[in-house]
Amino acid sequence: MSAVLDPHGHAAGHDHHHDHHAPTGWRRWVFATNHKDIGTMYLLFSFAMLMIGGLLALGIRLELAKPGLQFVNPELFNQFTTMHGLIMVFGAIMPAFVGFANWMIPLQIGASDMAFARMNNFSFWLMIPAAIMLAGSFFMPGGAPAAGWTLYAPLTLQMGPSMDAGIFAMHILGASSIMGSINIIVTILNMRAPGMTLMKMPMFCWTWLITAYLLIAVMPVLAGAITMTLTDRHFGTTFFNPAGGGDPVMYQHIFWFFGHPEVYIMILPAFGIVSQIVPAFARKKLFGYASMVYATASIAILSFIVWAHHMFTTGMPVTGQLFFMYATMLIAVPTGVKIFNWIATMWRGSMTFEVPMLWAVGFIFVFTMGGFTGLILSVAPVDIQIQDTYYVVAHFHYVLVAGSLFALFAGVYYWGPKWSGVMYSEFRGKVHFWLSLLFFNITFFPMHFLGLAGMPRRYADYPLQFADFNLIASIGAFGFGFMQVYFFLFIVLPMMRGKGEKAPQRPWEAAEGLEWEVPSPAPFHTFENPPKLDATATKIVA
Repeated sequence: MSAVLDPHGHAAGHDHHHDHHAPTGWRRWVFATNHKDIGTMYLLFSFAMLMIGGLLALGIRLELAKPGLQFVNPELFNQFTTMHGLIMVFGAIMPAFVGFANWMIPLQIGASDMAFARMNNFSFWLMIPAAIMLAGSFFMPGGAPAAGWTLYAPLTLQMGPSMDAGIFAMHILGASSIMGSINIIVTILNMRAPGMTLMKMPMFCWTWLITAYLLIAVMPVLAGAITMTLTDRHFGTTFFNPAGGGDPVMYQHIFWFFGHPEVYIMILPAFGIVSQIVPAFARKKLFGYASMVYATASIAILSFIVWAHHMFTTGMPVTGQLFFMYATMLIAVPTGVKIFNWIATMWRGSMTFEVPMLWAVGFIFVFTMGGFTGLILSVAPVDIQIQDTYYVVAHFHYVLVAGSLFALFAGVYYWGPKWSGVMYSEFRGKVHFWLSLLFFNITFFPMHFLGLAGMPRRYADYPLQFADFNLIASIGAFGFGFMQVYFFLFIVLPMMRGKGEKAPQRPWEAAEGLEWEVPSPAPFHTFENPPKLDATATKIVA
C-alpha cells in the first residue's frame, strides 16, 4: 500500500523525525505528554478500578445469594454498596471514556496531540492518589463510607474519618475531570485539521465535546454539595442538619442537579462509539448525522431539568412531580431518535457481525430495555411504589453496564487493532460477548421482579420469598465477573504484548475516519503537520 502524503510531502500520520526520540522506561509513563500514552494509562487505570469495583459487587452478591447473614455484617455490606458505586462511576466508567477521548480525538480530527499536553498528564496522575484514598478508606477507623454512593445527609454527617477521605478523593477526581474537559473542548474547537468543519467531525468527537461542557457545568455542583457536607461535619454549619435549621432534602436537590447530567456524561460518549461502529459494519453512512448531533445536544440540555425524578418520595408537591415526570418523558424523545438512527443505518445495510458490531448491537438492544424501564420509573405514581427497590437497581445497571460498559468493550475491539498493531482472536472475542450478555441478563433481569415484589435495595438480608431470584442473580454476577477477567487475560494482554496476527492499516474495510489513514499500530507522533483533507473530511489527499 503506497503511503498517503500530507501537504509537506511526509507520510501522513508517520513521524519522520522523532520516533526514535520516544522516551523509554518508567519516564515514558510518569512524564507522559503523548495523548496515546496518557489514553493507554487511563484505560489501564479504569480497568484496574473495574476489577476492584467488581470484587465489591461480588461481595454484595455473595451475601445476597441466600437469606440470612452469611459472610458480612450489615455495616460492611453498606460499605461495599457505597464504595462499589463510587469506584465504578468515578474510577472505572468515566476514566475509561476519557482514555478513549485521549486516544481517538486527536487521531479523528487530524491534530498532533491534545491542546494542553502537560495538563493532560497532571489530570491523569491526580486520579492515582484519589483512587488510593477511596479504596484505602476500608482500612481507616470505622471502615469505608457507608452512606450509599449518593452520600446522602444525614448519614454522611455521622460517618467516621473515612468520609472526609472520600470527600477529598471526590474533589481531586472532579478537578481531574474538569481539566480533562477543558483539554477536550480546546482540542476539538481549535486543533481540527483544515477542512474538518464541526458538522464533518466524527460523532464520537461531537458526543465528547457536549459531554465535556456537561462536566464543566456539573462537577462544581458536586464539589459544592460535598464541601457543605464537610463544613457540616467539622466547622459548625448546619446546611443539612435540621437541628440547626438545615434540610437534608436540600442535599438531594444539589446532588441530583449534578447526578442526572452525570448519568448522561457516562452514556453520551458511549453513543459516540456506537455511532462510529454501526456504519462501519452496516457499510452505510450514519443515518441522520445532523439529527444525531442535535439529539445529543438536546439530551445534554434537558438533563438539567429532570433531577428531581429521583425524589418523588421526598414530599414534593404534585405540581413538582408532574413537571419532573413530563420532563423525564421528554428526554426519551432525543434518546429514541438515536436508537431509530442506528436502526435506520443498519436497515438494508450489508451487515457483518464481527465482535465490535456484536457489542454495538448488544448495546442497542439492552440499552433500549434499560431506557424503557427508566420511562416506567418516570411515572410518579409508579415510581412511588418501586422507589429504592431492586427495580431501580435493575434499571440503572441495564443503562450503565449494558450501556456504558458494553460500548467501551465495543470500542476496544474496534480501535484495539489500531492501538496495538495486532488483531484480537475473533473466537475469543465472541466468547467474551455472548457469555457476558448471557450472564449480565441472568444477573439483572430477575431484579426487576424482585423490585416489583417489593425488595428494597441496600439491605444485607431479606425474607425467604426473595431467595430464588437472588440466588439466580448472584450466579449470574459471578459468571459476568469471570468473563471480564477472561477479557483481560485473553484479549487485552495479547494485544499489549503484540501477540497475534498483524493488524492491517484498515482492519474494517468500510470504516471511515482519519484514524484509519495512519499505520497500525498508530505511530508515537501523528499528524505533525495538519493533513489536507478531502471534501468528506474522512480521507487525506496528497
